[in-house]
Amino acid sequence: MRIHRRYAPILFGALLSAIMVSIVSASVILINQGTDDFISRWFTSTITTWPIAFPTVLVVAPLVRKLVMKLTAEQTSG
Repeated sequence: MRIHRRYAPILFGALLSAIMVSIVSASVILINQGTDDFISRWFTSTITTWPIAFPTVLVVAPLVRKLVMKLTAEQTSG
């Protein structure tokens, strides 16, 4: 099964935010709380923060793309 390309920005946001939330949650929990009951705390943290991260990525990503285009230029020869 493949998803229609028109949904690519939403899928991109969902995957990017899920990956980022998972990595950041794991890092913060390990640093601050150690390995005791890690999986349960990591899962809870990820599930509760992803609904914030997902719409944030959907809103912020296009703005960041525009900013990057303004801050960069095509390579010129010479």
